[in-house]
Amino acid sequence: MRPVYNLIAGESLERLAALSDGIFAVAMTLLVLDLRVPANAGITTERGLWDALAEVGPKFIPYFMSFLTLGIFWVGQQTQHSHFARSDRNLAWLHLGFLLAVTLIPFSTALLSAFLAFRIALLAYWFNIFLLGAMLFLSWQYALRTGLVKDEVTPEMRSAVVRRIVIAQALYAFGAALCIISTYLSIAFIVLVQLNYVFAPRIRLLYRL
Repeated sequence: MRPVYNLIAGESLERLAALSDGIFAVAMTLLVLDLRVPANAGITTERGLWDALAEVGPKFIPYFMSFLTLGIFWVGQQTQHSHFARSDRNLAWLHLGFLLAVTLIPFSTALLSAFLAFRIALLAYWFNIFLLGAMLFLSWQYALRTGLVKDEVTPEMRSAVVRRIVIAQALYAFGAALCIISTYLSIAFIVLVQLNYVFAPRIRLLYRL
């Protein structure tokens, strides 16, 4: 028999959502700290400032990519929360595991920003995305198995959430594999995948991803 405490712990979806929003907000804010204004020492002309900004420019790519990553996964988690009827201790811890992966994004972004051409940095960033997707998948599957989703959630909606996560992770994995050719190619592909999920163009093939 499970202890009474374990039966009543972690039941508040509202508190879990509030914690999630706070952590996402902090993680998104921390991303910008890697974008530093060029030191003014030695910059005396417009051309000098332009050259200094050109050196900072590549850091905007991981920043933009990571902001999209966090935005997409925030929407994904909020979608799940809106379809949960209630929570329990295990579901709360699964989402805390998801938030752990969220807090790692600023680090994996800084690593990629510093070593943009290195495969290890790109793969570390991809693994961070994989952890995000895996935790969302596990939480949804657990909620389905234990009856924590709302009664009005149809089988089509249930499978749509699963399909969304699986296809997205497959695309991210393919993008990461492209680093065998070039890390820049990997990054470009991942950004295109993210833009597809942000804008959801009404193109039959893309719209179903």
